[in-house]
Amino acid sequence: MRDLDSETITNEVIATLDGVKDPRTAKILEALVRHVHAFVREVGLTEEEWATGIDFLTRTGHLCTPTRQEFILLSDVLGVTMLVDALNHQRESVATENSVLGPYFREDRPEHSHAADISAGLTGVPLFFEGLVTDHMGEPVADAAVDVWHSDADGHYDVDVPGLQETAMRALLRSDGEGGFAFRSIRPASYPIPGDGTVGELMRASGRSLMRPAHVHVVIDAPGFQRVTTMLFPADDPYLGQDPVFGVKDSLVVDFASHEAGTGPYSDRTDQPYTSLRHTFVLAPDQG
Repeated sequence: MRDLDSETITNEVIATLDGVKDPRTAKILEALVRHVHAFVREVGLTEEEWATGIDFLTRTGHLCTPTRQEFILLSDVLGVTMLVDALNHQRESVATENSVLGPYFREDRPEHSHAADISAGLTGVPLFFEGLVTDHMGEPVADAAVDVWHSDADGHYDVDVPGLQETAMRALLRSDGEGGFAFRSIRPASYPIPGDGTVGELMRASGRSLMRPAHVHVVIDAPGFQRVTTMLFPADDPYLGQDPVFGVKDSLVVDFASHEAGTGPYSDRTDQPYTSLRHTFVLAPDQG
């Protein structure tokens, strides 16, 4: 490892990986070295640019806390999260497509009964959500664990709602014997991804919008089937074509139907207009 130059150094670095015991780890590290070195050569990276990159990554790490993961957000806006998802969830065309999990999933969510109100009394246009879980043959999947969560009418999740002391707009539900589940809440709004950190700097430098289209997150787990991590977007949202995390797929764009005030689903009276959403989630068989 002497007298190395810009062309010979890559193979020398790769040679140092010969002692890696795990074949998969060796493959990943070798590819990482080859691609990073190729990137540096392609752009002719200067020392000042290299230092700027190191500073950017350092500040990204400093922003990470138990409640904020700037590196995942960076992965999201660079399309890496969705690329990993696409490579690992290639399903039959009838199965519900995956999308990004996002940073707001919580393990300590409450379990609610069928058609429960999960809004915690927050104000907004009432939302009546009815879901059906089936297999790829259209047969109902009973007792599936269904996680749902979404933002409020101002684009805030419960962890960011000022003064809110309880869990809201999130729940663990179970599909019934016919594969159905339902809940009541409020219609979510579009919102910006965090722009006060390094990812915000990157987005502004590239002239990209921070705004995510409104959506409802859904994760479904059932024995014998692949886990589905997805979300549903209203067809009338103005930000569908510029989602900064690349999570929108045509099959996940649905009609959030609007209704006049009156009697809503489950015999609930509504004294204001409300939104309803019905969707069938199709699970793919577990390949494991």
